[in-house]
Amino acid sequence: MSKTNRKQDALDYHAKGRPGKIAVIPTKPTHSQRDLSLAYSPGVAEPCLRIAENTEDVYKYTAKGNLVAVISNGTAVLGLGDIGPEAGKPVMEGKGLLFKIFADIDVFDIELNTKNVDEFVRMVKCLEPTFGGVNLEDIKAPECFEIERRLKEELNIPVMHDDQHGTAIISGAALVNACALQKKKIERVKIVVNGAGAAAISCTRMYIALGARKENIVMLDSKGCIREDRGNLDPTKAEFATSQKIETLEEALKGADVFIGLSIADVVTPEMLKSMAKNAIVFAMANPNPEISYPLAIETRKDVIMATGRSDYPNQVNNVLGFPYIFRGALDVRATVINEEMKIAAVKALAELAKKPVPEAVNQAYDTHNLKFGPEYIIPKPTDPRLITEVSLAVAKAAMDSGVARKAITDWDKYAEELRQRLGQDDRIMRNLTEAAKRDPKRVVFAEADNYKTLRAAQIVKEEGIAIPILLGNKRKIQQLIDENLLELGEVEIIDPLEEKGNPRFLSYVEFLYTKRQRRGVSYLDAQKLMLDRNYFGASMVQVGEADTLISGLTKNYATTIRPALHVIGSQPGSRIAGMYMMLTSKGPVFFGDTTVNANPTAEELVDITLLLHEAVKKMNVTPRIALLSYSNFGSNDGEVPNKTREAARLLHERHPEILVDGEMQANFAMNSDLLASNFPFSSLKGTPANTLVFPNLESGNIAYKLLQEIGNAEAVGPILLGMDKPVHVLQLDSSVREIVNMVTIAVVDVQSRAPMARKKK
Repeated sequence: MSKTNRKQDALDYHAKGRPGKIAVIPTKPTHSQRDLSLAYSPGVAEPCLRIAENTEDVYKYTAKGNLVAVISNGTAVLGLGDIGPEAGKPVMEGKGLLFKIFADIDVFDIELNTKNVDEFVRMVKCLEPTFGGVNLEDIKAPECFEIERRLKEELNIPVMHDDQHGTAIISGAALVNACALQKKKIERVKIVVNGAGAAAISCTRMYIALGARKENIVMLDSKGCIREDRGNLDPTKAEFATSQKIETLEEALKGADVFIGLSIADVVTPEMLKSMAKNAIVFAMANPNPEISYPLAIETRKDVIMATGRSDYPNQVNNVLGFPYIFRGALDVRATVINEEMKIAAVKALAELAKKPVPEAVNQAYDTHNLKFGPEYIIPKPTDPRLITEVSLAVAKAAMDSGVARKAITDWDKYAEELRQRLGQDDRIMRNLTEAAKRDPKRVVFAEADNYKTLRAAQIVKEEGIAIPILLGNKRKIQQLIDENLLELGEVEIIDPLEEKGNPRFLSYVEFLYTKRQRRGVSYLDAQKLMLDRNYFGASMVQVGEADTLISGLTKNYATTIRPALHVIGSQPGSRIAGMYMMLTSKGPVFFGDTTVNANPTAEELVDITLLLHEAVKKMNVTPRIALLSYSNFGSNDGEVPNKTREAARLLHERHPEILVDGEMQANFAMNSDLLASNFPFSSLKGTPANTLVFPNLESGNIAYKLLQEIGNAEAVGPILLGMDKPVHVLQLDSSVREIVNMVTIAVVDVQSRAPMARKKK
């Protein structure tokens, strides 16, 4: 992708719609005058008076207990340096976004226009009544050390400078596990730290806390080895000055067991790596390019365990594994500080989690069945759903054990369940599906490649490693669009069916279609004409195995798009076709069907649709809880819709008792487990809301998903076509680029999920 494109994408992302990445939303009803009188005057006086009587009640009546301040002065922003508080604000908003999606913590980002330590500390101290915790971010060294030290001493809420401690905690867990795998004792390893900024200093302190010995550590900065005989060392660097007669990184690495890189790209050569001790450990964490690239390091030393800050190689040292869950645990026990005991607890929890069997959701995200503790898996993956329970729970326990907690947790099982329920799975399910797609990208035919949105989506899925695009359309027009929009697709196959006419491939497709449809009114001449249509041509590519899946429908209606796929590929033997939408809601994904194909299904057809939905949802690694919807609840009304829905439920219970399904029921009962349990305690769905909804007809399903999409702030992923003999997926008319990318991701995962079936057939 060109730098121009990438820059514009980033600018568009931040500017589109409401500028920025975060917003404040009400958590209480505000629809009536009574609601407003309770929210503000006169009702608000009551909690104010209670808090005035007992300050601790601020946690009961306000958002303080779940509110973190992300505070920066913009003096050390990412790799950009001192760019100022305004320019650093997008990063702080991004940090707030991560807090929210990974740990359900609300954030106000605060950018301070000062470089004076005293002024910075005074301003943050004044903010203490508002927040439950403070995350310091992107403050340059050495001032960051003094700011954090003083705030920890002077505030009565947890404070952490994540640039220091986040990397230290994650890499500390990785180092513990790497040493165990390499059969090295941490108290004996020789460690070389290249870099002497905030993260490097904090990492080194963490390694010492974990057992490493200071005399076995050599630290280097931009001037070379930090030695005791060097003049004008600031106190933090002097803490790690060595008496060894070493000047350069090359000298320091000879015989070293561990290299910790927090500096710049490509400073470690293969020769330097070869000079390290047997079973070396290399954490090259410079971003975006490490001190030595992962492929080069692995090629140079087969015995090395390697970690980087990059997501495209194993063992990514990613701070998101730590800070959301550390603050989550600290907030939940109202800790007064994030102390060393809590940080060590996080290290140990991460290290132990990596040793446990990996959940299927993580395996699926990385398209493997054997992800396990070893040289390429020394720390958990960011998509691991257990992080919030394992790390937050360990931190909360450590806070209580070390005496800094003001609130006690007595039922740890209940707390773990509360943590699991905090986050909806909407974003996570797409992240997991994207990771799964990336592990084994498939050939995707884009039937409408002479459209900018299609080409942009094709570029994204190729760049991200989600899919291998095959473009259908007029080659000149496609190339013109690529040039005009500065798109970079590199080497990509472009096919114009009009230019294919008469060649062997085209004729073989025609022969297949003619043979299949000759008794359905299609002549050989008809088949030739139809094959010039890109949807027929693309479906034929999938049918004969020259592509894995087809994406179309951006510019044509659903019926026109699906018909060629049905004619060429058809449904799975004994199956019908149905359409499903995955609705990404704040409470997690909800699956709707049928929303696109079957106009008015019978009871038997509803059974078939339910079975298709059940299998499709399972492929998403979600356990289906299916409700058959109607305007009636369990016989409360008679009519065509209640009667057929009731009969479908009976047939499913009789034929498929293993499926968790019930009906007929109204939508509010399906989605409100308390309402269902209190009125219909006999229902098999009581206890947890349904996540898969079967609509009685196309009209109701179509209306429901479009309403939820427009006024319910839900993102619709689909329509996902079910029951086809080979994967074909149809877009919504005029889909956005994001929606096309999501559908390509679903299509690739669909292909992957069919691979075991294909092997079984063989």
